[in-house]
Amino acid sequence: MKVLVTGSAGFIGHNLSNKLLSNGHQVIGVDNLNNYYDVNLKKARLARLTSQEGYVEACVDISDDEAIMDLFADHKPTHVVNLAAQAGVRHSLIDPWTYTRSNINGFLSILEAARKHPVEHLVFASSSSVYGANQHMPFSVHESAEHPVSLYAATKKANEMMAHNYAHLFDIPSTGLRFFTVYGPWGRPDMALFLFTKAILEGRPIEVFNFGKMQRDFTYVDDIVGGVFELLGIPPSKDEDWDPVNPDPSTSGVAPYRILNIGNAKSEQLMRYIEVLELKLGREAQKDMMPIQEGDVPATWADASDLTKLTGYKPDTPIEVGVGRFVDWYVEFYGVEL
Repeated sequence: MKVLVTGSAGFIGHNLSNKLLSNGHQVIGVDNLNNYYDVNLKKARLARLTSQEGYVEACVDISDDEAIMDLFADHKPTHVVNLAAQAGVRHSLIDPWTYTRSNINGFLSILEAARKHPVEHLVFASSSSVYGANQHMPFSVHESAEHPVSLYAATKKANEMMAHNYAHLFDIPSTGLRFFTVYGPWGRPDMALFLFTKAILEGRPIEVFNFGKMQRDFTYVDDIVGGVFELLGIPPSKDEDWDPVNPDPSTSGVAPYRILNIGNAKSEQLMRYIEVLELKLGREAQKDMMPIQEGDVPATWADASDLTKLTGYKPDTPIEVGVGRFVDWYVEFYGVEL
């Protein structure tokens, strides 16, 4: 495969690109290296990719539609994985315009380029946050998700609708993946595990929202990458059993389109997550117990059975293993002594 990966200097994009390269595929990596967080971390990720044969780097913003069109024309990717986005639920309360530029306009650039330069499969990142006010768990792609509670979630839901439209009109096989709380080595500094680790090592208190009564389906990054990798070679087709009178929101009878959850299929207490981190660090965290933040949800839990049925792949890394691997990476990368 020749895979165009947007967000290739990002947390998931860098890990996916590395897996593709190690399996003999070509990667066109697209990233604008913005300063939402430490650019040096992004450059360190990129350095792991640019040293490998088969990797081509393009420093491009996906909302630059002309540059994206030129990339497709020049490189003719067979597959596309769109991971570039303005991430973070809380930041969307501060800078909403960045979310529409990157997540809406940027995704439209990808869709238009795939329309003009057809690909075998477009895979794009959605998010568990689209479930919003839903409380029936585990969250299922076969149930509606029409009540997002953050702008970030709304942009991801919009991506799903945009992809269906382009799949229908222009026959672009498209799979949207709702990621559930991804964590692991090379993670973003604004993610909870990174923030907790840094604060504990520096002797500062950690902020624990919803007074610790949060639950998350924590999914190790390699499990996310493994699922994406397995799916790339399995493009969707129109669902012949789709009922327009009682439509399944996860598939379509009029477009080669599907939505899948990708998570560990296990909801963990936030306080247990913190306890595992404390044990790994050998230090107890000072905890500032705080109310839930606007735009956040108290619990997530993925029904990922469709992914397993389709690919045979099942994310299963326990937090005891995944958190340990993150700490090992953090200590080595930042030169910290425990």
